[in-house]
Amino acid sequence: MNKNIYLSLSALSGALGVVSVSAQTSKPNVIIIMTDQQRADLCGREGFPMAVTPFADSLALHNVWFDKAYTVAPASTPARCSMFTGRYPSATHVRTNHNMKDIYYTKDMLEVFKEQGYKTALVGKNHAHVKENDFDYYDEYSHWGRNRRDTKQDKDFASFLNDEARGQYLEAAPFTAEEQNPVQIVNKALSWAKQQKDTAFFMWISMPEPHNPYQVSEPYFSMFSPDKLPATLTSRKDLHKKGKKYEILAELEDQSCPNLQEELPRLRGNYLGMIRLIDDQMKRLVRELQASGRYENTIFVILSDHGDYCGEYGLIRKGAGVAECLTRIPMIWAGGGVQPHTGAMDAHVSIADIFPTLCTAIGADIPLGVQGRSLWPMLTGKPYPRKEFSSIMVQQGFGGEDFTRDETLTFSEEGALTPNKIAHFDELNTWTQSGMLRMVRQGDWKLVLDSYGRGELYNLKADPSEINNLYNNKKQAARQMELLAELMTWELRVQDPLPVPRSRYHFKRNPYNYHFQHIDRKE
Repeated sequence: MNKNIYLSLSALSGALGVVSVSAQTSKPNVIIIMTDQQRADLCGREGFPMAVTPFADSLALHNVWFDKAYTVAPASTPARCSMFTGRYPSATHVRTNHNMKDIYYTKDMLEVFKEQGYKTALVGKNHAHVKENDFDYYDEYSHWGRNRRDTKQDKDFASFLNDEARGQYLEAAPFTAEEQNPVQIVNKALSWAKQQKDTAFFMWISMPEPHNPYQVSEPYFSMFSPDKLPATLTSRKDLHKKGKKYEILAELEDQSCPNLQEELPRLRGNYLGMIRLIDDQMKRLVRELQASGRYENTIFVILSDHGDYCGEYGLIRKGAGVAECLTRIPMIWAGGGVQPHTGAMDAHVSIADIFPTLCTAIGADIPLGVQGRSLWPMLTGKPYPRKEFSSIMVQQGFGGEDFTRDETLTFSEEGALTPNKIAHFDELNTWTQSGMLRMVRQGDWKLVLDSYGRGELYNLKADPSEINNLYNNKKQAARQMELLAELMTWELRVQDPLPVPRSRYHFKRNPYNYHFQHIDRKE
């Protein structure tokens, strides 16, 4: 730990009951199972009426899960880089999918695992700053199939994804479920895990699904028939309440997918089927590790990088705004050392908290510059400061002025739309990503503020789809000021501390990265 850190690690560790490294008989394996673009609320544990995630629900109910877990930004690369560095996009400098090479940090998750003697592997989608040579084993898959296409099956499936499915496929995929990415990824992951006999390992199992192209094989295609799906709470009639960026995104989607509104029920069914396929493969992975005796010494982290509209506001994918369907993510912790908790954990947490939590779990110091907090005391049933997790912030936007549709730039010129190709559009474009947004959630309330001073205020319990904006409502003036202060506090808190003063000044930080350190032992 940096010599400038002015707080005694041993004293606080004792107060929280954290087991020292020397007291651990062996380091736990760590498996992060990440999906891409999975919204949090389509699961039984949150009341969704269809069996989309039966295994994940069971695992969550017997371990620890969060219903207030958030991404740092609703885009893959910013979120994934934050997971590996524990830093917010404003600090990593990765605010879009196109800024990966600009990343800024001192030490990331892979470096810490290697220093601790771990073998490391990625099986699945990358889309972060980490590279093949950073891992001991690397087998990358994307939305278009396996990157290294060694077999005819690899080539045929990739050809289908690239040439036929591309954005969406309205029939059952002409491949068996066993040929789909999730099954192949779990096959490779299990094979590699079985080879790790004497060394602790870290494995990132990263599913490219349920991200588009929305396609799925039988029996999953028929599991979620459009006529059986519960209706969405919103539609295109609500777009004007969400603002110009949502309307621009709708225009783009309609130009690319002229029949989108008629196709939405089938696309929603495909999306749910993709999640169920992943859930079944997650079950296979965990069950095999249990059978081999590896489960008890393995920490499992199950989450997504961000969400998907999945029909909300009549839209698909992501892009405009920071709605709950895009920013709130599933998050489950299970396995070695995790103490079961009844119901969802009452804490606001972030994908940026993954790295510092795993540092604590394996007995490593949290690197300087990390902004997330360690959840390990909470996950292991130890006391922790409740105020620390009473709110959370999300960032969005690459800055500058907002682009509008009266600019001379067209969708095609910008690259957001490929003419004459159905469902070939980029929702993360100049219009949806320009400007800057900040969001804070505290309890049932959510506030959004942009760089023009325009605000949104929602009571998520009464208005889960965020269509009744209470910003500047006189009855909510006190609540609005409270949340504005909370947002400002977060903005100050995630100002990048790097580089710290080079001499004389004592840089103080908590070893768990807690900002509010008071522990109420009565709770």
